[in-house]
Amino acid sequence: MTDATIPESLTAGGSNTRRRFKVKTSAIVMTVYLLFLLVPIYWLLNMSLKTNTEILNEFTLFPRNLTFQNYVTILTDPSWYMGYVNSLIYVVMNTVISLAVALPAAYAFSRYSFMGDKHLFFWLLTNRMAPPAVFALPFFQLYSSVGLFDTHIAVALAHCLFNVPLAVWILEGFMRGVPREIDETAYIDGYSFGGFFVKIFMPLIASGIGVAAFFCFMFSWVELLLSRTLTTVDAKPIAAIMTRTQGASGIDWGVLAAAGILTIVPGALVIYFVRNYIAKGFALGRV
Repeated sequence: MTDATIPESLTAGGSNTRRRFKVKTSAIVMTVYLLFLLVPIYWLLNMSLKTNTEILNEFTLFPRNLTFQNYVTILTDPSWYMGYVNSLIYVVMNTVISLAVALPAAYAFSRYSFMGDKHLFFWLLTNRMAPPAVFALPFFQLYSSVGLFDTHIAVALAHCLFNVPLAVWILEGFMRGVPREIDETAYIDGYSFGGFFVKIFMPLIASGIGVAAFFCFMFSWVELLLSRTLTTVDAKPIAAIMTRTQGASGIDWGVLAAAGILTIVPGALVIYFVRNYIAKGFALGRV
């Protein structure tokens, strides 16, 4: 009996040891990975709290002469803070327009079968696959002709070319998971299509809407080529301003680093508020 139990104990002890070793290894790998991701952000924050002299002449892990003047410059200079205002305006406009167009389109793809539906769905995705540079010149000529050049709506509509297909693709996956019996029951109860869609259907796919809104917001926020090509002064976004910081005295590295930190903040806030929707989207939808 003793001879039989000793090997089992050794086996159990060996299994626990291997399990603890795997856990420690996973924790070490995850820690190293997170540090690798956070080092550029830390270095950007470190530069934003330094003067240009210290940035160019010394290598320091911490600011020797801590200064917030770079942030003061951005928050008080209209040529800087208006870039954030312009970016937020057209990003919000694009997100609203993209969702308003994608919701009924995704519902049609998820509920109805019609001639060429699969081909049309694939064609929508091919628009998302094309690089923005392909459409920069056509959009520039079109908006210059109709008087929309250097306006917020111009950039918002241009970004819809990429965001609407993505939103349709994401929302269609969520909508297919909702049973069709819910639609029929709502119509029997006397709901119109609009009332059913807004009061019953949209709450059921709230996770999908949150995920689609997140991706639309992030693409429009970080996109540079179209936003820079279609704007000059009145609607110039922060991404375009950050690429034009060289003056007679050279590049103001401290201000540029502070602008980078402030550019990360809106995206981080959006991720914080829709984090639960994103988690559900990875589990249930097409993400």
